[in-house]
Amino acid sequence: MARIKGVDIPDNKRIEIALTYIHGIGRKLSGKILEDAGIDPDKKAKDLTEEEWTKIRKELDKYPIEGDLRREKAMNIKTLKEIRCYRGIRHIKGLPVRGQSTRSNARTRKGRGKVVANKKK
Repeated sequence: MARIKGVDIPDNKRIEIALTYIHGIGRKLSGKILEDAGIDPDKKAKDLTEEEWTKIRKELDKYPIEGDLRREKAMNIKTLKEIRCYRGIRHIKGLPVRGQSTRSNARTRKGRGKVVANKKK
């Protein structure tokens, strides 16, 4: 099992899918990385040579992934909170940031649902 940027890459999957286990890499970017490195996307991860892994690592250095990407996202949110813009305030309160309705379905950020009262039958 290979490790890239602290993430274990599964051996039994196609390399195009296996690369998506790294935070910040989706199917499209995975395909682009393999194309630039000149590696067949249908190859299994366990069948890659050390030279091919080196090519993949070299291509991955061009993109912000894993810790760098997480740090960058956290800094962006922190900036929004500091300047007290609308989105920053929503982050502080734990409410949906992108205009979603909060009347019925906003449990993801607000927490567990609260029981208001029992209905009489």
